[in-house]
Amino acid sequence: MARGPFAIIAALAVLAVTLVPVGAVLIRAGGFAAFAPGDVDAIRFTLWQATLSAFFSILCAVPVSRALARRNFPGRGLLVALLGAPFILPIIVAVLGLIATFGTNGIVNRVLGALGLPEMTIYGLHGVVIAHVFFNLPLATRLILQGWLAMPGERLRLAASLGLSPWAMFRTLEAPMLARILPGAFAVIFVICLSSFAVALTLGGGPRATTVELAIYQAMRFDFDLGRAAAFSVVQLALAIAAGLVALRLSGGTGFGAGLDRIVPRWDGQGAAARALDAVAIAAVALFLLTPLVLVTLRGVPGLVLLGPEMLEAAWNSLWVALVSTALCLIWALPLATRRGELLGLLGIALSPLVLGTGLFLIVRPYVNPFTLALPVTALINALVSLPFALRILRPEAEAIRADFARLAQSLGLTPWAWLRFVFLPRLRRPLGFAAGLTAALSMGDLGVIALFADPERATLPLYVYRLMGSYQMEAAQGAALVLLASSLALFWAFDRGGRVHA
Repeated sequence: MARGPFAIIAALAVLAVTLVPVGAVLIRAGGFAAFAPGDVDAIRFTLWQATLSAFFSILCAVPVSRALARRNFPGRGLLVALLGAPFILPIIVAVLGLIATFGTNGIVNRVLGALGLPEMTIYGLHGVVIAHVFFNLPLATRLILQGWLAMPGERLRLAASLGLSPWAMFRTLEAPMLARILPGAFAVIFVICLSSFAVALTLGGGPRATTVELAIYQAMRFDFDLGRAAAFSVVQLALAIAAGLVALRLSGGTGFGAGLDRIVPRWDGQGAAARALDAVAIAAVALFLLTPLVLVTLRGVPGLVLLGPEMLEAAWNSLWVALVSTALCLIWALPLATRRGELLGLLGIALSPLVLGTGLFLIVRPYVNPFTLALPVTALINALVSLPFALRILRPEAEAIRADFARLAQSLGLTPWAWLRFVFLPRLRRPLGFAAGLTAALSMGDLGVIALFADPERATLPLYVYRLMGSYQMEAAQGAALVLLASSLALFWAFDRGGRVHA
């Protein structure tokens, strides 16, 4: 299928975009700086909070995705789409929503006070974990839901005809699927939480709750210590590779084979207890994820009238960056949708975007004004950061297609173009749409590299919101944040529409 040359080219491009900037930082810094005693605490806290965040995200996602897989109710498609909102929500906007919900004067503490119970605080380790679960629970739910939906209907029909009990159904069909999906999902969320920055900055609560990414930011922002920042980046890379290797080792199971793509109703879980359990799971996750979004929306509406033409220019810049990032990410992801390619893709989130951006800044500065390349560089880094998510979504289905149809295509003598057009892309449509929507939305709401590069004429919408907040125009910032939220959701919906068919 001529996949090898394209995969090699894509792999070399990923290596060049990740390792060359890091090398530029190391050369400029002249070596690694020694770690201070507090830096070890940052590494320990990063590992602990990432482990807890990934564990609770997966733990909550299993019953929710199972309930969504076997229930059909009015508004289910809209709920599935909205469940993706927290993950694609700009972090600073989401944090404001969480504070409004779980903060000192939030709704939860008001209820606890009315019941005479002690109040909770959103700051510290548990605040960081709550925020990470808020962001990653939807991703975990969608990843596991894809596994449940990939079960061939013939297997479900056979299980029903044999009269399998719910426990036997779980042991023979659902448990093997979970054993194949969960390690990879845990590893992706663990790696995401390794690079936590804005959440730790706003909810961490001091030096004892500093992550590695936050330490990198402090080293570059306040000390301009490139060597220390690069050393932290290498630590991030080692941790992510270790997590990826463990996940690949544990997720070696195979799928259920090819089916006829027929939609078969679920016969399991029709009892009253199962229905009640599914209803509680869906209601709880909807309440947990949608309450902060509702509060952000209600507070943003009055600020819409305060927005000027600069907001439209910033929105256009964000849209341009998001579309370029999506196209580039998919061009990388399609040939790299293999086990080795997924491991390589972890470089995108294992290395700090701040370090990558600084490296590119150092590389291009002798030749051109780096500020003129703010948007292209941001699109490039955003595509790289989104690549692990796209690969985690695409790889299981891509490998199943190759295993099920590659021999038949070879016997028919299909050209690479015919294989891509008539076999690979049509059967990959659902995860491909989800991956494209996720990439576009993440890029639309990103506030990272653009903050290092952009001048006032090239601001994206997140940077525009950030500048409004910095100038204490909070009402206008909330209005712009609402526009940003709507834009991210619209992009996600447009690309994911194919993926939500029958979901």
